[in-house]
Amino acid sequence: MSAAKTPPEDWREANRATWDERVAIHLEAQAYDLAALRAGQGRLHPVEAAELGDVRGLNIAHLQCHFGRDSLTLAQQGAQVTGLDFSPAAIAAARGLAEELGLSDRARFVEADLFDAPQALAAEAPFDLVFVSWGAIGWLPDIGKWARVVAALLRPGGRLYLAEGHPFAMVFETDQTAPDAEGRPGWFMPYMDFGLFKDEAPADYTGDFPALEAGHEYWWDHKFGDILTAIAAAGLRLDWVHEHDQVPWPMFSSLVPAPGGMFTWPEKSWLPLAMSISARKG
Repeated sequence: MSAAKTPPEDWREANRATWDERVAIHLEAQAYDLAALRAGQGRLHPVEAAELGDVRGLNIAHLQCHFGRDSLTLAQQGAQVTGLDFSPAAIAAARGLAEELGLSDRARFVEADLFDAPQALAAEAPFDLVFVSWGAIGWLPDIGKWARVVAALLRPGGRLYLAEGHPFAMVFETDQTAPDAEGRPGWFMPYMDFGLFKDEAPADYTGDFPALEAGHEYWWDHKFGDILTAIAAAGLRLDWVHEHDQVPWPMFSSLVPAPGGMFTWPEKSWLPLAMSISARKG
């Protein structure tokens, strides 16, 4: 694993290969359990469910939607949803699920690069809500451009909702270093050194962290201040920023399960694991 300053030419292709491969893994993974969705009772994780509230009647763009589980959950709850992802395997799976669940009239899926979203989603725009959640923005090299894409998709008064891993937690190792006596993970990198990273032997984050056949992938750790500044610079006004001691994947090997498919610290909650942001256009 190594740091770099500028995006390599193959970053999209490399990351698309890993996300194409993840689709089949995630369709079978307990972390992406589809039983409730298939029973007509799909639920978001507790954090976003509590903060989003009633979505009935909203026109929602779900960026980086993967295979559409959350998109279809929002559609089941009465929203009109357009999911966008750059992985053809993910979009094919999402469309298949929408047809299986009888939600094709409420959930449409578009295969496109995120930075092309204003053009790719022009027919459905403008949106009441842009929904972005859990492990999304770290795959993007330009957080300022991401925020401008969000703003371009929203109607005046429309809202961004972002739920993500907390940047402060990214300074620690995920699962390679044994925790200390109090369950705290080992040190990974200085916060001020955040930037582009390349993983030469990527593994998936579900279950027992299966190794991927794809050769490598890239991600970017974005500082908290850079995220907030990008949102403001795009013309979005902050409603609130919340911090949480739970996250919906085993970010660290020392975390323990919590209700609603979340993971939290085993005893004392000594560091935020997640953040959520609401911001409005105009």
